[in-house]
Amino acid sequence: MKQFVLITSLLLLVVSLHAQKDTSTFVVMVNGKEYKTQPRRLNIGHYGYITGNAIGPDKCLRIWLADFYGKEIKEPGTYLIVDAYYPDTKQNINDALATGKYKGLAAIKYVEETKSPRMEYHVGMSENNGETVEVTMGADGYTEFTFNCSLTGSWWKEKAMTTAFGGVGRLVDKMENKAVTGATGFEQDIDPEGNGYKKQKETDTILLADGKVRMKMK
Repeated sequence: MKQFVLITSLLLLVVSLHAQKDTSTFVVMVNGKEYKTQPRRLNIGHYGYITGNAIGPDKCLRIWLADFYGKEIKEPGTYLIVDAYYPDTKQNINDALATGKYKGLAAIKYVEETKSPRMEYHVGMSENNGETVEVTMGADGYTEFTFNCSLTGSWWKEKAMTTAFGGVGRLVDKMENKAVTGATGFEQDIDPEGNGYKKQKETDTILLADGKVRMKMK
C-alpha cells in the first residue's frame, strides 16, 4: 500500500506539472449542469478516443472519432454520431457515405458514479439519431470538436454476490482505481459493463448540450 501511495503521489506531481503547460479544454452541459475537465487522448489500435474525466463523483465522457476506414481523423468536417455499442458497422458506414455529407463516424459514451465507492453507475450511450460532431482545425495547431446530442441512459448496480465475494480486496481495488483516475486524468476501470454489475430496468435520456473540446492532436 505504501508503494501504491508513493506511485500515486508521483503521478499527481507529473500530471500537475503537465497541466501547467496544457491549455486544452473540455466543457459540456450534461442535463443542464456544466461538466468541465481537461481532455486526454487514448489510442487503442487504429482507434482514437478523446476522454474527459473527473472525480468526486467519478465521471467519464468518451468520444470516439474515426474516418470510414477506422483510422484516427486527419481532416475537418462533419462526423455522424452513431450507436456507441456498434459504431463501425457496414450499415452505419454505408448510410453515412451515401449522404456525401460526412467525413467519418463518431460515438459517445458517458459514465457517472452515482454511489461511492463505485457501487452504482449511470451510463449513457449514443444512438443513430442523425446527430453530429463538427471538427475544425485551426492554424494554431488546435483542433476543436463541437457537439450536441442525446444519449440513451441506463442504471447499473453492483451485484450482491460480487460485493460479498469481492470483499476487502475488491474495495481496495476500487479505491486504487479511483486514485489512478484522479492522478492521471485517464479513466481506470470505470465502466460497469462486464465488471460485476447488473443493468437495471430503468432507462432515461442524458442530454449533452454545447459540447466543445479544444486540444492539440499531435
